[in-house]
Amino acid sequence: MNILIYGIGGVGGYFGGKLTKTKNHVTFIARGKHLEAIQKNGLEVTSYKGDFVAEPDLATDDLNEIPTSNLVILGVKSWQVPETIEALKPYVNAETLFLPLQNGASNAEKILEVLPDAQVLGGLCRIVAFKDGPGKIKHPTFEPSITFGELDGSLSERAKELQALFEEAGFTAHLVEDIQVEIWKKFLFICTISGIGGLTRVPMGKIRSSAYLFKMMQDTAKEIFNVAKAKGIALTEKHMEAVFEAIQNQGAEVTASTQRDIMEGKPSELNNFNGYIVREGKRLGVSVPVNEMIFECLLPMEKEARS
Repeated sequence: MNILIYGIGGVGGYFGGKLTKTKNHVTFIARGKHLEAIQKNGLEVTSYKGDFVAEPDLATDDLNEIPTSNLVILGVKSWQVPETIEALKPYVNAETLFLPLQNGASNAEKILEVLPDAQVLGGLCRIVAFKDGPGKIKHPTFEPSITFGELDGSLSERAKELQALFEEAGFTAHLVEDIQVEIWKKFLFICTISGIGGLTRVPMGKIRSSAYLFKMMQDTAKEIFNVAKAKGIALTEKHMEAVFEAIQNQGAEVTASTQRDIMEGKPSELNNFNGYIVREGKRLGVSVPVNEMIFECLLPMEKEARS
């Protein structure tokens, strides 16, 4: 199988790195000094589960060099998905399967604007990993896993084959029937904490200790929940309770990655998190005033980061 890992940050670097240990042809798409280091020394992964060096069959920034892929795993940010798919379209065929692992609830939707349903899986990952310098990935904690499934809910043979591939690579892979519920469970958590974190610029402990901010977080989550229900996503009150249990269990100094991007003046996932809820709320007739306030307050900083 020809596997293409597009984006070699924490997600693509770790999971793509593990896939290089299988008997498949693995290509990395990376950029700049990160690419140069990988080409020279391989990708050095420092992990609490055991360090390793990933040596892809090809590491490049030139799509003209890549073989036609059977599987494309997207490790870029959610706001980069549309441009990535457009760039890849001339280099894939009707058999190429795409698996997005980004945070956010609309990644598969974005791919489906360009490619047929049959070429797209739904997916997400759970991992704490990040680029730690050119050619280096650090995975300090948290059991890594991928959760994925067919968008039509079937447990297809190709999905079962992918699950076997991922398990061969040495990480947990959950194949589920209702991937949208799994995506929205994670999105409910990450979208709830990210915008408020970016707005307040303080860690989780300080948000939790403020009755006003905690109530704002609850209202944010309820709006996201209502949009999901309007879209036909089978979230339940138990899922909401689980999100706030997870929020309560976060370390006091924890910040979300989107929050850190906003604070550092980098382009962030704002438009695909709170912005997505605002747009879907308007489309579906669901009131989302808290998400809209968060989005509009952070939007000037987001525009500046992208200018």
